[in-house]
Amino acid sequence: MKGTLRAGMAQGVNLTPQLLQSIRLLQLTSQQLATELQQTLERNPLLEQDEPELDTETPESDIAGFEAAAWDELPEPAFLSGMGSNGSAGGFDDDATARIADGESTDMRQRLLARLALDWAAKDLPLAAFWLDRCDDNGYLEQSLVELLAEGETEFPGRGDDLNIARQRLLHGEWPGMAASDPTECLSAQLRVLAPSDARSLALRILADHVGLLAAHDDAALAAALSVDVTAVRDAVALILSLRAHPVEAPASIEDSHIIPDVVTWHAGGAWRVALGRHTTPRVRISAHCERALAGSDHSVLRGLLDEARWLVRGLAMRNDTLFRTAQLLVERQRGFLEQGDEAILPLTLREVADAIGVHESTVSRIVAGKYIQTPRGTIELKRLFAVRLEGADVSGSAVRAMVKRLIDDEPRHAPLADDVIAGILARQGVRIARRTVAKYRDQLSIGPAKARHSNRPVVALQVAA
Repeated sequence: MKGTLRAGMAQGVNLTPQLLQSIRLLQLTSQQLATELQQTLERNPLLEQDEPELDTETPESDIAGFEAAAWDELPEPAFLSGMGSNGSAGGFDDDATARIADGESTDMRQRLLARLALDWAAKDLPLAAFWLDRCDDNGYLEQSLVELLAEGETEFPGRGDDLNIARQRLLHGEWPGMAASDPTECLSAQLRVLAPSDARSLALRILADHVGLLAAHDDAALAAALSVDVTAVRDAVALILSLRAHPVEAPASIEDSHIIPDVVTWHAGGAWRVALGRHTTPRVRISAHCERALAGSDHSVLRGLLDEARWLVRGLAMRNDTLFRTAQLLVERQRGFLEQGDEAILPLTLREVADAIGVHESTVSRIVAGKYIQTPRGTIELKRLFAVRLEGADVSGSAVRAMVKRLIDDEPRHAPLADDVIAGILARQGVRIARRTVAKYRDQLSIGPAKARHSNRPVVALQVAA
């Protein structure tokens, strides 16, 4: 065997302890942050709790004049998953995410990617990330499969077959049904991981050819169409109803059910005001007399504690400033929703918010994760103020779903509105959508079709909402 030497260049990101701390503070929820600060105060004698001021409308105004672009030093999510810019795992000794977060992430994509990293080859993880980034919070693809495959061919030239294989592995993998194009594909994937049985085989046939009869709860028609007895159909339907409506699993560690808002907004003086919650944005400061005593000192341990304290104070100020500016922009853009309700929510994406406040898109994603805002309409997640634009329209899908619900709620009980009638009413209001889109939103709202609603007795809609 002959040994050789080879020179090469590789690009990577050096995650310094200060940068890791900044990322950590940015994505912590209010309860996690309070625990983190309590532990730090007990460990570092140079820090002390700073009592909140009565006026929190302009947070950290004297500190937050620092470079806002500092958050743009944060690495891309691919780097946090232990991958370089070329999708390889080279240049990292371990998974950076494991050094940042305590417990499981609230982002289902990060949780699943962390599991896949144990079994999948490093070269296939970017393909999995491609599909997961294009799934909604329930695990369904947000665009048509044909469009996404074409987009994938552009992003991963020559790997079209690998991209399709990666989706199939997600579909039948750790969370069955993940990256499904519709509820039928999701439910079928969940059935295929079950042990073979007559009920499973019949359930797969029902999902493949007779979803309409299934949604209508017409067991007799299903039995006739499949040439089996009604008892077998009922067993198959019961098996389908036992499946999950969406593939996403909840985090293993469930936090307390009570919610303390991170941001508060209210209407006063003809304008919407925004303030950070005093109890969810705790502040710490460096003890003045300790800092003076250490001036000029060369004690390595105490100087290290002082540096740690300075970075923590700076990191908290950056976190509070970023959270305040993000919430302020969300309230400004979605004031129609705050004043009129769900039907007035406008399309808004992470990128639009990031561009407006001058930070990276991943920064906005981290700062809104697990954060809540108190509004006159109740306490809601900040993520709810984002909405996907309906294709070919200037309204969001959330607004159209609310319109569909209002029309059905107001319909005459003796003459329920069919899906095509609802589509026609919305078209006259300037919102043009297809009948199948109305059906999709109706299913998401767990509302049965017009035929089922015509009956005076309560009808339980099939829970296959995306």
